[in-house]
Parts: sequence; structure tokens; C-alpha cells
Amino acid sequence: MSTGLWVLVVAFAGLVLLRAPVAHAMFAAGIAYLLATRQDVGLLVDQVLTSMLTMYVLLAIPMFILAANLMNAATVSERLFGAANALVGRLRGGLGHVTILVTAAFSSMSGSAVSDAAGPGLVSVRMMRQVGAYPRGFAAAVAASAATTGPIIPPSIALVIYALLSNTSVGALFLGGLVPGLLMVVAMMAVVAIQARRMRLPPGEAMGLRLVLHHLGRAVVPLSLPVLLLGGIWGGVFTPTEAAAVAGFYALLLGIFVYRTIGPRSFARVVEESMVQSASVMLLVAGAFIVNYAVTNEQVATRFALMFAALDLDRTEFMLLVMVAFLILGCFLDIAVMLLVFVPVLLPTATALGVDLVHFGVVITVNFMIGMITPPYGVLLFVMSSLTGTPLQEIVAAVWPFVLALTITLLLLALVPGTVTWLPRTFGFT
Repeated sequence: MSTGLWVLVVAFAGLVLLRAPVAHAMFAAGIAYLLATRQDVGLLVDQVLTSMLTMYVLLAIPMFILAANLMNAATVSERLFGAANALVGRLRGGLGHVTILVTAAFSSMSGSAVSDAAGPGLVSVRMMRQVGAYPRGFAAAVAASAATTGPIIPPSIALVIYALLSNTSVGALFLGGLVPGLLMVVAMMAVVAIQARRMRLPPGEAMGLRLVLHHLGRAVVPLSLPVLLLGGIWGGVFTPTEAAAVAGFYALLLGIFVYRTIGPRSFARVVEESMVQSASVMLLVAGAFIVNYAVTNEQVATRFALMFAALDLDRTEFMLLVMVAFLILGCFLDIAVMLLVFVPVLLPTATALGVDLVHFGVVITVNFMIGMITPPYGVLLFVMSSLTGTPLQEIVAAVWPFVLALTITLLLLALVPGTVTWLPRTFGFT
């Protein structure tokens, strides 16, 4: 490894260990690399502007963030909760099942795990604690685990970024995430069913048919959004980028004219919050372009390809090795680091081995989501602890069965590519 690359790695790792923001660490490491290799620091600006101004798909990221925040303000999560509770709330541990279903439904609109945790996740924890008297650690663990479906069930901000890195169809990735997302839902509901019997959690109250229909009716309009978005994308009516704008506009109409929960002040707060969140994500993307320039300049991808070629791995062995590596790295690293730094390095090897890039993208995204609930770095654990006031150690103690169930699901996805690629191929994506 060259001196410049060592400087890049040491600078980045040192700043991350010092808890500097990941985006700032990327920029600083990129500048250190340019200085160490005696290149013009102006290349930093050139790489960022050239890359970001030519990738119109990046516009989808702030629009999906705005749409998710508008849906939170429009009480969409509460309406989804009522519908899910009417369907499965009567089961033992029913509120846990409700949490998973609501979050999955919200995932089809938001594209963000953190948005799912802050929206329906927070509402669900309150219901589990107040109505069902669930242990607070278990309630928070259910909500945190359920939020992992956010970037898997389309639309997905993480898959949009992966599409940029891999030059893969966003529509194919969105289709590829549907079946894995549903398998994750089934796996987590199985854990809730087992844990509910072990902890002797109470069954929910059965509702009459009229009340069930009332709650389902209140959720019809919000649930029409994913149908509109995905149908429009796959039907060729609009692109994924345009779909993000449609989602934001639809959520705004719901909040202002249908539910009347969004006024001038609340709208201003939503826009401000969305701007801050979007800026954070876009800084990460910009920093990644700097690091990727250094990685490309040093021919790191070529070296990795040669290393994997020397190991003489087939596609399955490569997928399993990557999966294990990301499961371990996910315990310590942020998803942004793994997605924006490690994935571009692995893509040439995946292509050379004939790995389907849609399959690869969905599998590693599930990988990253498991990392978001795996101690000690699990971001969603910190989010739920902060939002609910639950001690982190209680959430950690309760989350391990969900980590195990999702890891088994990940293994199935890695070993059976058809679970990911069947829908894209059915709809004509190759």
C-alpha cells in the first residue's frame, strides 16, 4: 500500500475513532491524501462538483426525506397503526406484530430506517408500554428491529445510493427488495410470537367487524401512496427521482387538505428538519466521492480483484465471505462507511465473478441493516434509546433474537439469488 493510501486510511480511521462526523472525516482524509501525494487540493472540488452535478438521481434523496417527514406530520403512522392493530392486534404479543406491520407499511413510503424508527416506531413503543405493559427494553428492541425494513422495502435511499455506485437500475433494485423485505417481516414476527409466549405477554382486545372496517378505511388513503409510487415507476410513468417528488407532494396534500394537520408553522419545521437531514446525507455522498477518487487512483479495486482471484472463490463463496465481513464490520462501523467506501472496492470483483449486481446490492443492504441493530455501534439502538428514554443495555439484551432471525434471513437471501432477482426478471429487468 502506498504512502498516500496509508495517510488516507490513518487519517480517516483516527477521526472516526475520535467520533468526528463521518462526512468530515472523509473530506479531511481526502485532503490529507492529496497533500501526501502532492496533488492539487483543488481536485477535491472538481471531484465533488463533477460527480454530484452529473448524477440527477441524487435528487431523490432529499425528496424522499421530505416525504417521510411530511408523512410523520400528517399522522400517517397513527392511521397505519390503527389498521394493523385491527388486523393482528388480537394475537398474543399482538402489539409487537402491529409494530412490525406498521413499520413495513411506512417503509414503502419513507425509504429510511431512522424515519421509520422516529415515526411509527415511537408511536408503537408508547402503545406497547401503555396498553400492553410490555417490558420497555423489548418494546424498543421490536421497534428498532422493525425499522430495518425501511431501506429494503422500496423506495429506499440506500438502494438509490448503491445504484449510483454500481450503475444499476433503481427500478430493478426496488423490485429486488420486495421479497427480502417481506421475509424480514415474517422472521421478526416469528420472534415476537416466540418471545410473547415466553414472556407471557397478553393478547390484544378483539375488535368487532365494524370497528375493523373503520380502522382499515382510515388507512386506505395513506396506503395508496406506495401503490402510486411503485406502479408509476414500474409502469414507466415517472422515474424514481420524479417518484420522490410525487411522494413529497402527495404527503403534503394529505397533511394540508385531507387530515389538516400541517399548517404554515409545522410545514416550516418539516422543511427545516428535512434540509438538515438532507445536508447530512449529501455531505456523506460528497465525501465518498473524494475517497473513491483516491481508491481509484491507487487501483485498490484492481488489487482486491487480484486477491480474490488468488483465493479462487466462486460466486457463492464470495457472497458468504462478504456477508460475514460486513456482519463483523457492522458491529463497529457506520452504514455510510461500508456503503460508500467498501462497496465500490468490491463491485469489480463481484462483476468479474458473475454476481448479479441487483442481488449483491440488496443482500449487502440487508447486511447493513442488521449492523444498525447490532451492538456496540447499532445506530437504531441509540435512536430508540434516545426517543423513548429506555436504557441502552435493556434494548441490547432484548434485540439479540431479532439479530439472529435477520441473520438467518440474510443467509437465505445470499444462498438463493432468486429470492431477490425473481421479481426484477419477471418485470423485464436483466
